[in-house]
Amino acid sequence: MASVRIALANLAAPASPAESVALATAGIADAGRQGASIVCFPEAYVPGYRWPGVAHAPPDAEFLRHAWDAVAGAARDARIAVILGTERITERGLQISAAVFGSDGTLMGWQDKGQLDPSEESTYPAFGAERRVFTAGALTFGIVICHEGWRYPETVRWAARRGAQVVFHPHAHVAELGSYRPTTFADPANTFHEKAVLCRAAENTCYFASVNAASAGSGTTSAIARPDGTLLAYQPYGRAGLLVADLDLALATGLLASRCRTSPL
Repeated sequence: MASVRIALANLAAPASPAESVALATAGIADAGRQGASIVCFPEAYVPGYRWPGVAHAPPDAEFLRHAWDAVAGAARDARIAVILGTERITERGLQISAAVFGSDGTLMGWQDKGQLDPSEESTYPAFGAERRVFTAGALTFGIVICHEGWRYPETVRWAARRGAQVVFHPHAHVAELGSYRPTTFADPANTFHEKAVLCRAAENTCYFASVNAASAGSGTTSAIARPDGTLLAYQPYGRAGLLVADLDLALATGLLASRCRTSPL
């Protein structure tokens, strides 16, 4: 019975691009020490998510190349696969993406965000269309980024139908003025978002691993749902650290995803 240890980097939201790289490389090393075979970071963790109404430095291709090199080196040193929430500059413009590095530091590829939240379209004009699955040892996984996983369950089902035992969900969420501040996962008084974590797992019979940065009052935290839709683990709200869990891959059958007769999938 295959078991895989994963880590979600529920780290503090970085105060600067330089800090994002320092926190990411330290988190990779920590996940390796804890025996995880893969670690996933929040959405656009490097150089930091560009929140509407907040001043940010212009996109810097050279900085991003150096940041990715540093993350690749940390992955290689810790012998751990890494899903890095990042931005990248493409011919279409600025793109929210996830870079996937193997445990040898090799860049395995990208999963671009294909469904943007309406509030993001002026900041991140580019979006991707191609979806893919990745492998790391015994683990096959997909990636859906923030709004995709919350609002477009087809993205998760796409990966599950192609053998993904886990779908990782890097996202970015901070408290808004007057918003509900939960202390318990999937609190009925909170928004729908954390309930969706459980649904994405149950409706596809796969694990769903959602990761956010730690910040005061955020309406979501990092969590892992089992393939039956029950909660495996979650990170206490606002507490920075790694959420580490062992997954029994035999439970991730993809049965319900495979039985869907709706096309195209």
